[in-house]
Amino acid sequence: MVDETAERPDSRTVLVRMRAALPSLRPSERRIAQLFLDAPADSADLSIVDLARRCGTSTTSVVRFYKRIGYTHYRDLRIDVAREATREKLAHADVPPVSGDIAGDDSLDEVIAKVARNETLSIADTARTLDRAALARAVELVLGARRVDCFGVGASSLVGLDLQHKLTRIGRTALHWPDPHTAWTSAATLDASCVVVAVSHSGTTADTVEFLTVARGAGASSIALTNHERSPLGLAADVTLTTAARETRFRAGALGSRIAQLMVVDCLFTGVAKSSFDVSMSALRSTYAAVHHPGTAGQDRRGT
Repeated sequence: MVDETAERPDSRTVLVRMRAALPSLRPSERRIAQLFLDAPADSADLSIVDLARRCGTSTTSVVRFYKRIGYTHYRDLRIDVAREATREKLAHADVPPVSGDIAGDDSLDEVIAKVARNETLSIADTARTLDRAALARAVELVLGARRVDCFGVGASSLVGLDLQHKLTRIGRTALHWPDPHTAWTSAATLDASCVVVAVSHSGTTADTVEFLTVARGAGASSIALTNHERSPLGLAADVTLTTAARETRFRAGALGSRIAQLMVVDCLFTGVAKSSFDVSMSALRSTYAAVHHPGTAGQDRRGT
């Protein structure tokens, strides 16, 4: 139940919260959320009866839905959805004005426009809603870590690999495990001086949750990167960094989710590098020289 005295949710996050809640919603509630997400401006004009009828469900399900995402009254939800639809339209006026999911008969121009809009808005939503305190805590954990182990499955594995590459460039000991069994084996040998970063858009990938669980059992601190804070992965981590990605029916291709995850990884890496600025810049110069001017990396480290 929602506390009647609770502060009203931020209207700018209403659609983000709907996307984040999708996996945990009942089928009837999921249909309601999807209607708002597919056509927010039109849906905001519907009465509670019309909305229930449009989604093939009851008004009770609508009430349960809006309370689950933080609202006491349906009118407040409608107002916030309408405001967010207008804000998004104005803020992203330069993004191709397309709507709907990718269809089988879309032209290449339509595919480009829809992918560009999806990824642009995924980044914008994530930047607006990323928990600054959680990011600061994640930076602190990585700064103090003797070693950072990264793991994810599929496209999330590529995100973990990107973080490992970036941390290595600034002299941090970071490892990436593409195979679940080797990841679990490594996690079991960690200790309190280590940090693991587990990446999963859904937050329900069993291999990734197990990796984080094993690492925490060994004493390591843990950072989860997911789109769903209340997912098994998010709930199991010491720190959860949440994206606000917009996925299409090509979910298996990880379009919006991957680009949003990479943005958060860039923020985490930059926060770590900034907090150890002199050491990080020296390491970046040395690693750059090692690749582009073999034989000069040691000289670059001495500042010559």
